[in-house]
Amino acid sequence: METVIAGNVQGFKQQAGVLNIQIAHAEAKVFIYSPTIIRVSISKKHADTDGSFAVIRQPLADFDVDESAEFIKINTTALKLRISKSPLRFSFFTADGKPLSEDDARFGTTWQGERVITHRKLYADEKFIGLGEKTGNLNRRGTSYTNWNTDAVDYGPKSDPLYKTFPFFIGLHSGLTYGLFLDNTHKSYFDFGATTDDEMSWFGADGGDLNYYFFGAQGVAKIIEDYTWLTGRMEMPPLWSLGYQQCRWSYMSAKEVLKIAKTFRKKKIPADVVYCDIDYMEGFKIFTWNKKTFADPQGMMDQLKAMNFHLVTIVDPGIKIEEGYHQYDEGIANDYFAKYPDGENYTGYVWPGRCHFPDFFREDVREWWGAAFTSLTDVGVDGFWNDMNEPAAWGQNMPWIVKFGDKYMPEVRNAYGMQMARATYNSTKTILKNKRPFVLTRAAYAGTQRYSAVWTGDNMGTDEHMLLGQRLVNSLGITGMSFTGVDIGGFTSNPTPELMVRWNSLGVYTPMFRNHAIKGSKMREPWEWGAANEQIIKKDIEQRYRLLPYIYSGFYQSALNGLPISRTLAIEFPFEEKVYYERFQNQFMFGDNLLVAPVESDKMNTEVYLLKGDWYRLSTDEKLKGDKIVNVPSPLTDLPVFAKAGAIIPMQNIVQSTTEKGDGILQLHVWNGKEATEFMYYEDDGDSYDYENGAYYKRIIRFDPKHKIVRLLAVEGSFVSRFSKVKIVWHGFETQNKPITSIPFINDVIELKY
Repeated sequence: METVIAGNVQGFKQQAGVLNIQIAHAEAKVFIYSPTIIRVSISKKHADTDGSFAVIRQPLADFDVDESAEFIKINTTALKLRISKSPLRFSFFTADGKPLSEDDARFGTTWQGERVITHRKLYADEKFIGLGEKTGNLNRRGTSYTNWNTDAVDYGPKSDPLYKTFPFFIGLHSGLTYGLFLDNTHKSYFDFGATTDDEMSWFGADGGDLNYYFFGAQGVAKIIEDYTWLTGRMEMPPLWSLGYQQCRWSYMSAKEVLKIAKTFRKKKIPADVVYCDIDYMEGFKIFTWNKKTFADPQGMMDQLKAMNFHLVTIVDPGIKIEEGYHQYDEGIANDYFAKYPDGENYTGYVWPGRCHFPDFFREDVREWWGAAFTSLTDVGVDGFWNDMNEPAAWGQNMPWIVKFGDKYMPEVRNAYGMQMARATYNSTKTILKNKRPFVLTRAAYAGTQRYSAVWTGDNMGTDEHMLLGQRLVNSLGITGMSFTGVDIGGFTSNPTPELMVRWNSLGVYTPMFRNHAIKGSKMREPWEWGAANEQIIKKDIEQRYRLLPYIYSGFYQSALNGLPISRTLAIEFPFEEKVYYERFQNQFMFGDNLLVAPVESDKMNTEVYLLKGDWYRLSTDEKLKGDKIVNVPSPLTDLPVFAKAGAIIPMQNIVQSTTEKGDGILQLHVWNGKEATEFMYYEDDGDSYDYENGAYYKRIIRFDPKHKIVRLLAVEGSFVSRFSKVKIVWHGFETQNKPITSIPFINDVIELKY
């Protein structure tokens, strides 16, 4: 196969906010989206319409272009783009001329048939983070990956590809940061110097345009903010979805579902959510209920609601081929399914048997799909779990000639799950009127944060998977997905009791705290592990509920600026080498103020790398100096978690569910430090979209260490707090944990002195 290398510029012109550059066999287009975001699209033939599943912003209408004999130059206040004319090469610099990322001078962009690849200069100290759900180390340098959404059952610590495609990474070198998003849904490839003698990295796709967005902001957090500005940010999740979630394939009857819920309440183990996997359906047919085992779904839901439980039900895309089945008949009548080129509906085998698959790339199909959710919402279901949407069919590979709208499988497979989540979210949001749905999806593409939470698929019950899962969660956070989770305990195989205890303690600090397991495995509920372990797990779940005011405020940050709640240490300290050491790469910040160190279940002592500053062991208030490696106890009863000096962490007393009113006391835990700090506290009703119209409660809380004063600034928003009193709990001061009598939680400025 002939390799064609992008050659010399033959001409260029600027019009309507686009710089068009002609070369012998292709065209390059350059767009400016902001001073820190530049888009380059190189194609043999650009489409007439410029669309994206991920991007929600429009480019600027105009920008200045300069020309010299050798270069075309574009300058913003933050970036310089230098385009070489002979041959065509793109090089990005900071405003003061420091190189950020450059085409490899020899190869630049190449084509082999329809496959298009760009080759980039590799800097000696360059590291790479991101790509979302990818196994391997935090630093991607020296590895390569493929994006092709796959039903990756029993994936291992080096498996690739997995379920999701997030073709966005951040490069770090020379004390500088940049980001790059390849917006192309074909099968795509990223090689971070794995096989090039450390000379270059490369990325590209099997077809379509070489269409990428370059981010030049300095600081990882700023790049994430820009990327989520471009691709959208999550909306506030329902508060109940942040509580403990209990799932299994499957609870086989309404009786069993209710028994699980009643046991949580009887044992006073907090929980908010129980799931129904595929066996709640009649013959695995979507939007049906099993008439024998779930004969009265309304009655079941009434009992669950009376116990303050929410139900999440699974929905798969495969529509069973069965005349008389409503969804099948409607889909056939209206021509809603994916097809072969001759117009025949594609048929694949999944749980119901022979199935057709909705074409979610059509708006009318998405609306039809969404309208069917009334079979679930009418009885009170408000959580929707999208599974098998890579799309999965037994045997994995749908033929590449299968058509979705006017596009074939190779072009859109990576976006199918996202479009299903989009259909589910938009429709259930409409059906539930002003009530927030919870949507969870297994397959995804960049921008899915606008519609859904994600989890990391069919993991295994091993320590290795527990640690890998945390890296996956942290990496997904880099790509805009803050609301993420893993199957606590592992989906397949049986964890040891010790691992189950340890994993639950880590689940406290996982954005979505869900316990889930495969059919035939050991039951995973908290009481299935012996009385002593049950009490440890109960204590940890109670800690999750105590932290909900802090966690909910953290999700507000994600909705506001895209910063994830689970943050790899590389976000704040991208050039600290120890952050990338294998023994420390699983550590993360949970929100602004808590550092969490995951530990294997058989290690009762562990090394932790504490970042610069002072830290306090959350469980004991032991003060530790940072910027060094410390050896700390890590018994199963006490996962190593540390509060930053100066931390302000709002908590509440234990409740059994997020619906429970509680005692009305907001506790503000403050850890002594040398630097002034502040925290943005946020509340709303946790259920509706009224917050979009000002019905929220937000206030800045500041700690003044010199005068030992905590100030709560005046409230913004019209929402009335669920708390009527506030109490300070002091940590690390002369008299440990000196309490202050609860005072009214008024809206005006509150000043509390130690």
